[in-house]
Amino acid sequence: MNELSRIYRTRFGKDIEFRDRMWKVLCKFFQRYVPEDAAVLDVAAGYCEFINNIKAARKIAVDLNPDVKNFASSNVEVVIAESSRMKKIRNASMDIVFVSNFLEHLSKADIKKTLGEIYRVLKKGGRLLVLQPNYRFCYNDYFMFFDHITPLDDRSLSEALKLSGFRIKEVKPRFLPHTTKSRLPKSVFLLKIYLKMPVLHRLIGKQAFIYAEKP
Repeated sequence: MNELSRIYRTRFGKDIEFRDRMWKVLCKFFQRYVPEDAAVLDVAAGYCEFINNIKAARKIAVDLNPDVKNFASSNVEVVIAESSRMKKIRNASMDIVFVSNFLEHLSKADIKKTLGEIYRVLKKGGRLLVLQPNYRFCYNDYFMFFDHITPLDDRSLSEALKLSGFRIKEVKPRFLPHTTKSRLPKSVFLLKIYLKMPVLHRLIGKQAFIYAEKP
């Protein structure tokens, strides 16, 4: 078992079933940004909860961990690659790129390279959707995970996106709670209520959501 496999299984092994049910609900929110005829790329797809549950004409999962092949649905193409070197993905071939809870695992240099690769593979007018722990609101727990490297908040990430050529369309500094490891109850029913009540986002949300476009 490689290091990435060990980390994933140690951190999420007991939560896989719940996380899949959670992402089925979350994808109903994200679907408003994703036309069903789109080509969608999930960078650092992990257990493929997003890419398996989002509706799209073409779906690609990129991850450095070969275990991703075991979790991707049959209609998902799998590419084993670093996010900063996605050579198998053609230029301007994707309508949507999704990145969740990943950039904090990279150095600033690799974040810059990854954003450059995402910009390359997106079509003009293509959308980048980023779900990201917001250091401003979860600094006490940001480094609870051993492989977190770079602290990012909604402002620094927005600046990095702009410097990479993206146009910021929407920023939610507070969206979701920081992690499924929190003390909040694991309940799909409560998640549905939470998503419908933005006032709760401002109280509990510690992850930012940013929607950007390639001009």
